[in-house]
This record gives sequence, C-alpha cells and structure tokens, in this order.
Amino acid sequence: MSQPPTAPPAAAGAAAPPPDPPPWRMALTEGLATMRAAARTEPGRLRMTGAAVAALLVLFGAVTAWQTSGRSSAADHVLASSQPLSAAAAGVYRSLADANTTATAAFLAGSEEEPAVMSRYADDIGSAARLLAEAAARGEGTGESQRLIETLSQELPRYTGLVETARAINRQGLPLGGAYLRYADELMQELLSLADRLYALESARLRQDVDQARSWPWLALAAGTACLAVLAWAQLREYRRTNRVFNPGLLAATAAAAALLVWLAGSHAVARTHLNEARNDAAASLSVLTDAWAEALQARGDENMVLVARGAGEQFEDSYAAHMADLAGPSGGAEDTGEDAGLLGRAADLAGDDRGRQWVENALRATGEWRDRHQEAREQERLGDYDGAVERVTGGQGSTRESFDQVDDALEGAVGHEQERFERAATGGRDALDGLSPAAALALAALGALAAVLGIGSRLSEYR
Repeated sequence: MSQPPTAPPAAAGAAAPPPDPPPWRMALTEGLATMRAAARTEPGRLRMTGAAVAALLVLFGAVTAWQTSGRSSAADHVLASSQPLSAAAAGVYRSLADANTTATAAFLAGSEEEPAVMSRYADDIGSAARLLAEAAARGEGTGESQRLIETLSQELPRYTGLVETARAINRQGLPLGGAYLRYADELMQELLSLADRLYALESARLRQDVDQARSWPWLALAAGTACLAVLAWAQLREYRRTNRVFNPGLLAATAAAAALLVWLAGSHAVARTHLNEARNDAAASLSVLTDAWAEALQARGDENMVLVARGAGEQFEDSYAAHMADLAGPSGGAEDTGEDAGLLGRAADLAGDDRGRQWVENALRATGEWRDRHQEAREQERLGDYDGAVERVTGGQGSTRESFDQVDDALEGAVGHEQERFERAATGGRDALDGLSPAAALALAALGALAAVLGIGSRLSEYR
C-alpha cells in the first residue's frame, strides 16, 4: 500500500511566513480603504462633509454650554459666597477695632461709664463672634482662612477677659487697671492683624471669582467661528459643483450657528461691562473705604490709649498721627484732594456718583475737625488738666468723640452705598450670563446639526 505524500522539509534558513495581523487592525485597514474609496465619489464627499459639519456644530454647542455654565456659576458664587465672605471679614475687623476703641473709652470714664458705651462694646463683640461663626460654618475659604477664623474665635474670649479685669480694677481706683487694658490692647492688635489677613484672603478670592466670571469664552468663540467657516466652505463648494445658490438645510445650520455665536458673544460682552464696573469701580472703592474705616478706628483707639497711659503714651500718639496721615493725608483738611487727602482723597476720586462722594467729603470735614480738637485735648493734658483732656476726648458736644462718630457714620454710609453699587453691577453681570443657558446652547446647536444633515441628505437623494 502506498503512503500519502508528505511535504518536503523546509529548506534550511528559509523564512517563516508572516503571521496574520490582528482582526482589529484588519478592520481598521479595510475601513480606511473604504473611506478612501468613498472620498473619490461625490456622494462619499457629501457624506463626509455633512458628518464634519454636524460634529462641529455639536462640539460648538457642548463647548458653549460648558464655558457658559462655568462663568455663570462663578457669577453666582460672587453674589452668594465670596462677596458676603469678604464683607464679613471686613465686618470682623471693624467690630474688633470698634470694640477696642469703645472699651478704652469706657475705661477712661471710670465709674461714670455710660451704659450706651458698654452696650456698644457688647454689640461689637457679639457681632465679631457671630460673623466668625458664620464664616466658619460656610467652610468655603482656604485652609489658611479657616485657621485664622479658628484662632480669632479662640483668642476673642481672652481679650474680653482682660478688658473685664481692667474695668473691675479701675472701678476700685487702682492704677493696675491701666496695665491690664494695655495688655488687652496689645492682644487686640494681634487679633486685628489676623483679621486683616483674613480680609485680604477673602478679597483675593472675590477678585478671582469675578475674573473667572468676566473672562471671554475663547474656546467656544473659536469653535463657533470654525463652524461658520466650514459651513461657508460647504455651501461654496456645492455652488461651484451644482450652480445652486441655496441649500435650505445648510442655510438653516448657518443661521443657527450664527445666532448661537452672536448670543454667546453678546451675553458675555454685556456681562463683562457689568462685572468690570463691579470689579474696577465699586470693588476698588469699597477696598479703599474699608481701609479708611480701619485707619479711623485704629486712630481713635490710639487716641484713647494716650490718656490711659497717663503721660507715658507717646507711642500711642505717634501711632495716632500715622493712622490719621494714612486716613486723610498729612494735614487732613477738608480742602485737600487726591493723594494729599490720603485714603479719603482716593475714595472721593473713586466714588461712582455724587451721593457716594458726599459721604466721603463729610468724612474729610469731620476728620479735619477731629484733628483740631485732638490738639486742644493734648494741650490740656500737657498743662496738667488731665480730667479736662479726658472730657475733651470722651465727652459730648465739642469732643473728639463727636468728631469720630461723624467720621464713623460717614464711612458707614459710604461703604453701604458702594456695597449696593457692587451688588447691583454683579447682579447685572450674572443675569446677562444666565440669559444664555447651557440647555439653550445645546438645543440650538443640535437643531443646526440636524438641519445640516437634512440639507446634505437632500443633495444625496439626487444620486439615487
């Protein structure tokens, strides 16, 4: 019986046949070949054009929805979180500084301290504690902000304890009460430094949120411009090949893309106008006014501490003069303007309207009067009339206390006015951004993509 033939042995050194490529690579190769073949035919080119236009429109809508949503959220965050937190931080500083000023005024009055003065002190401490608790409860600040809030909350009871000890000893007529009050003042200066840092952090976060809300959506604008360019090219190509002027579907897609692009650019232009006013005008004015108010409170505290020190208060007098120079310039007269009038002069320049400027001018006039009365009080103290100097500083009509209260009221009015201006401008910016919702952007882009596909489809039907 014969044996079946066998394959001859492979020649020595002959190369083995290459392995078959993986299935996915074969499918990819076949797909590319099919696309190249389709691209050589007019129907294939039309299909590719339609797919590209539809994809670009969908991409335009998605990017517009994404960038618009982010900027709208940032504008909401400005009004709901970062601006209130910045205002709260400024309020903490003012409450602490005013509490310190009021405590020294009550100490100087001794056993004759007015109930209204101590009520104001209690209100200031309560306000500072409440604002700190609210800021801590939000939990939206940086880690450093939270640490500052925690430290301020822990140290505030220590300060109030020193003040109460000083008052109790002072009512007994013992000079040791003044030493305790100086310790309390030193601690308060540390707390004010922390509060100032907290305000700086929250103000920086506010500026960051405003900048994010007002930034141009460049990616979405570029996508929209690319869509219009491709649509124009597609229609020009069809005109050259068919001599047909209009394709209703492509025209509808162009109209949808143009409408979305104009809507996007217009809403952001209006929003930027409002947010620029909030950032560059109202917020800048608020920052200067807040600094001016802090200088006034610090100057008043130093003025009281000069008398608490009883002849050893030169350091407080020097600090008073420095704060007053920052507040209203070297001379501080009502006629001074610009840099010659310190922070108040800058605030007058930044005021957005006559009402805001009037508040600042009132503060300038009262500051000039405050300086004159302070010099009179210092002269009385140098002549040995300590009780007369105390009355000149803490008394009623004609005292530096009256002038300071006028400055305090004027600055409170100015800050409130600029706060309203900021909120009004920021609200206008947010409303402009909310005018183009992500859902509307996606819907308009989807309609454009559908119109483009239908327009190309009508052209393809002619080849069947």
